[in-house]
Amino acid sequence: MPEPLAPTLAVIGGGQLARMMAQPAIALGLPLRLLAEGEGVSAAQVIVDHEVGDYRDLEVLRRITEGCAVVTFDHEHVPTAHLHALEAEGVAVRPGPEALVHAQDKGVMRARLAELGVPCPRNALVADVADVEAFGFPCVLKTTRGGYDGKGVWVVRSADDAAEAFTVAAESGVEVLAEELVDFRRELSAIVARSPSGQAAAYPVVATLQVDGVCAEVVAPAPDLDPELAGRAQQIALTVAGALGVTGILAVELFETTDGRVLVNELAMRPHNTGHWTQDGAVTSQFENHLRAVMDLPLGSPAPRARWSVMVNILGGPHDAGRLYDGFPHVMARDPHLKVHLYGKEWRPGRKVGHVNAFGDDLDETLERARHAAAWFRGDLGDHSE
Repeated sequence: MPEPLAPTLAVIGGGQLARMMAQPAIALGLPLRLLAEGEGVSAAQVIVDHEVGDYRDLEVLRRITEGCAVVTFDHEHVPTAHLHALEAEGVAVRPGPEALVHAQDKGVMRARLAELGVPCPRNALVADVADVEAFGFPCVLKTTRGGYDGKGVWVVRSADDAAEAFTVAAESGVEVLAEELVDFRRELSAIVARSPSGQAAAYPVVATLQVDGVCAEVVAPAPDLDPELAGRAQQIALTVAGALGVTGILAVELFETTDGRVLVNELAMRPHNTGHWTQDGAVTSQFENHLRAVMDLPLGSPAPRARWSVMVNILGGPHDAGRLYDGFPHVMARDPHLKVHLYGKEWRPGRKVGHVNAFGDDLDETLERARHAAAWFRGDLGDHSE
């Protein structure tokens, strides 16, 4: 049998993040092997070497990682015990379970960040509504595991509001975390890449717009952000990545408070929606740097290519916009500089089915271009056939 041309990287999870790892993997000559949730899911459409299976089954994980140099992830939901088992059997798990648990469990994350002195909203684990009342209203309740894109999160202003969180948590067998309702100016994201050898690279801090708990827009860099505060946000991300031993991309979502502070909201240890702008707006995308990091290759430059980059998600609306591909003629003709990334997903209300990236020297113009294209794909501006 001929010697393989490069080590194989196993990727667990078949969503759009794994799909977008495929293009830089091709350029790096890096074979990918995918564990997908089902036939025809986003990443399985573009990664030939894939198997359908349950990431909660250790034997499936063993089979997919056999002969692979490294395993990485499209999501953070693989059971920590399974990852420890793979490590014990000699598989390089990146990020490792000791790091990944901080993205899997918000209670564990808050406790560790407090030990590190990282600024966070006031928080506490709560066992029942009486604990929430003692914590104080208004506040935010979160399930410690399993929530994302606004799921498993409740803004509560009374005891009656709090009951649902405990019902959901009990059904899922998880705990509930209470956090103060932060008075914030806007939400920011600081993304860094870190390799096993300790090399790190920090992308510009970006401003994010969340709608119903889902990222809708990202502007890079964050407009009118005090340079000292931007540096503080980057330093927080680098500190967390180093202290937790993160390998790959770490996204730190933050609140910029009205009194000029930054507080850590969430952590993600994988390529992140707030970093999609880097595909076209940075020298090295977050996806390529994630691959470089987990394979312990030298990291690429995170420097921006243009003064402004804007990412707008294409989210499924209340009405079917038809075949997304049919939106290309108008969008491409109107703006030859725009970049569109579709995920191969069926249209569903609220679902992320793609995103558009625009870049330029004028922020207002760049925002308008990206927003127009996303609205056209959603069908808000007319029929694709026009």
